[in-house]
Amino acid sequence: MVIWKREDLLKPGLVANQNDKKPLEIYTFVDPLCPECWALEPIVKKLLAEYGHYFLLRHILSGKLTTLNLGRKKQYENIADLWEKTASRTGMSCDGNLWFENPVSSPFLASVAIKAAELQGRKKGLQFLRKLQEYLFLEKQNISSMEVLKECAKSVGLDVDEFLTDLHSESAAKAFQCDLTITAEMEVQEIPTLVFFNSNVEEEGLKVTGLYPYEVYVQILEEMLPTKPEPSSPPPLEEFLRHYKTVATKEVAVVYNMTVQKAEKELKKLQLKQIVEQIPAKYGMFWRFNENME
Repeated sequence: MVIWKREDLLKPGLVANQNDKKPLEIYTFVDPLCPECWALEPIVKKLLAEYGHYFLLRHILSGKLTTLNLGRKKQYENIADLWEKTASRTGMSCDGNLWFENPVSSPFLASVAIKAAELQGRKKGLQFLRKLQEYLFLEKQNISSMEVLKECAKSVGLDVDEFLTDLHSESAAKAFQCDLTITAEMEVQEIPTLVFFNSNVEEEGLKVTGLYPYEVYVQILEEMLPTKPEPSSPPPLEEFLRHYKTVATKEVAVVYNMTVQKAEKELKKLQLKQIVEQIPAKYGMFWRFNENME
């Protein structure tokens, strides 16, 4: 953990304004191909559920994996091994066989696509990022394929024609370059990295690199806020599923303070009611909300 200032990072749309009325801001540096960023998802969901009223969350694409030396068999073997180990350790499934069966041909394009989706709204951009991760880690799809990108855009409700236009626009490329500039200026060398700031841009922030237990992030919030924050209760499970659409058993277990076994039992009750359907994964289980229940 290191202290960092953001005096030189006052870029439009990235620093909280007075209307946001939340005392903290968290920059989350991620890459869609990073299994550790995928493994951070349960913790981020829990932070948002319990303390989301205290902070704004900004996702910054680091571009750390856009320079993969594509086509080298040894490189693919190393990545596949990392994926398998991460999935086994964290419970967030990612199938390393993708790198032998259907490798990602252009990581750069996948990142620009996320910025193109963001041009239709920050929320849509986050939904698109999550859907890309699901296509990649669960379905072993090449997320730089134009067909996969179009399907992903459609599934999160983007205007697909507008998305395809933006994908090849200067706006999306510049937005991604802005993220890369912030990553360099803040000397983010590893991902995921979270940087915590309070509302005063003159004051120091705290940079946290890697994955830590949930309690560590809560402790940082407590140290940076003037009074001890009061956690909210997570929403009813069905509401949580309706909001996120597809979740891992591990995510439910973390957010609701359950064992994985208890979370799976609760999710199977909802499956019997046809509220969710089960999605088998190489490690653990995922669940998709039944849109017909809306």
